Amino acid sequence: MPSAFKNLQFAAFFAAALAAVLVAGFQYEVGEKTGWQKPTGKEPETYNQWASKNRFHIGDAVYFKYQKDSVLVVSSADYLNCNTSNPIAKYEDGKTVFTFDRPGFFYFISGQSDHCQSGQRLIVRVMHPSEVEAPELAPSPAAAGGRDFGPPPVSSTSKLGAVTCFLAGAPVGLFLILYLFV
Repeated sequence: MPSAFKNLQFAAFFAAALAAVLVAGFQYEVGEKTGWQKPTGKEPETYNQWASKNRFHIGDAVYFKYQKDSVLVVSSADYLNCNTSNPIAKYEDGKTVFTFDRPGFFYFISGQSDHCQSGQRLIVRVMHPSEVEAPELAPSPAAAGGRDFGPPPVSSTSKLGAVTCFLAGAPVGLFLILYLFV
């Protein structure tokens, strides 16, 4: 009996760990390979062009990697004027991870005003949860007065969701089965 209880404890712990991983946000690397640095003018895109290609959600984070610089979280007015004197938050550790805790706009600039003037600044828009919820499905033909001959077709979104769940859950399920029964 103690062995069965031990197996149940392990399964519960493993399920909780999996849930935490699946709920955790995504971490984006600002500047990707080059990191957070003063633009030279030879970059393929600005920091804001990079941010506009991504969808940021509550719980996501941005990772700033830099040397001999800093990251300031500022107001929109301070962002526009590259004002470094009144930051909301200041980071100087060279490897800053900033996690988004609310929807809306976040403004980041370099702590060196000449870097900001050269384009080392970033606006991130974090989506409101209502913007990321799935849209409502249209009524079935039967509800609209037509005949319903079977299940509705599967959309590419639901296929992707099912594949993602399978890929994330299959290894965990296999591991649990092997652990419990081998």
